[in-house]
Amino acid sequence: MTQRTRHWDRLGTGGLRFTELGFGTAPLGNLYRAISDAEAEAILDQAWAGGVRYFDTAPLYGLGLSETRLNRFLRGKPRDSYVLSTKVGRLLRATTPDKRDGFGKWFEVPARNEVYDYGYDATMRSLEFSLERLGLDRVDILYAHDLDLANHGTQAALDARLAAFMEGGYRALMDLRAQGVIAAFGAGLNEWQPSQWLAERGDFDLFLLAGRYTLLEQEALDSFLPLCAARGIGVVIGGPYNSGVLATGARPGAFYNYDPAPQAILDRVAAITAVCAAHDVRLVDAAFQFPLCHPAVVSVIPGGQGQAEMASNLQAATARIPPALWQDLKDQGLMRADAPTE
Repeated sequence: MTQRTRHWDRLGTGGLRFTELGFGTAPLGNLYRAISDAEAEAILDQAWAGGVRYFDTAPLYGLGLSETRLNRFLRGKPRDSYVLSTKVGRLLRATTPDKRDGFGKWFEVPARNEVYDYGYDATMRSLEFSLERLGLDRVDILYAHDLDLANHGTQAALDARLAAFMEGGYRALMDLRAQGVIAAFGAGLNEWQPSQWLAERGDFDLFLLAGRYTLLEQEALDSFLPLCAARGIGVVIGGPYNSGVLATGARPGAFYNYDPAPQAILDRVAAITAVCAAHDVRLVDAAFQFPLCHPAVVSVIPGGQGQAEMASNLQAATARIPPALWQDLKDQGLMRADAPTE
């Protein structure tokens, strides 16, 4: 099977070709539940057979486990046949199993502590460590990871991290790109506001924005996405299902942004689902295809922790959405009128 692709070449150097369906590998780090190496391999094999050729990982995912699982999978595959991104901003320090980070989030993972460090040297070391875990000599894209309020707690703390990154890590990424070590760099964040702050102050290529441009959330249309489109900055959309509810529908226990969905969200999802049903379209198909309508978006990367989820993502990536569905959502006030839908 082949996937539709999108070509990004902001710098005029040949750029990168993304499959519209990418693979976000946080679930391969045993996110919320442990899966075996054989299960992880089977999901990756299924994605590859389905034509997926963009893979995103990070040291955080399974405290190194996601990168090491990709090592085994990618070994022997032609290096120019896929696009790979990982992240900087955290170093992993060995510790004892009882003192590791991530209890309740990462299961059966290496005993490591996360150390935030957005400095120049730390960025260089982070890439070196990632290449060792991946078993590769290069990655295509480096994202500064989690420079957002959700991770740093207060605006003052975030401001300090942003300043440290622009002073150190940003310079490292500029050097790595200038030397041809990486093809592109950007930031992988959960909020569009710090993404825009960075885009206004640096020469960024790509942003990975998780959960903030979906059928449920379109505030990024105010200023961030137009800025990216104007500057040729590519946007990868993570979390297109808002951590579950746009895939499962408004069922009891559905998750929205990693917590049980509040009633207002369940009601909105139920209304969106009804519109989809009237057009004989799966909710998950509309949720996947919606971000791709924006001209800045180069790929959508839902996670896939099981083969059923991966099969659903592969189906969603080939779905065709009738224009009348988008129009009905707008007419009913369930989508912003200015959201691109072509």
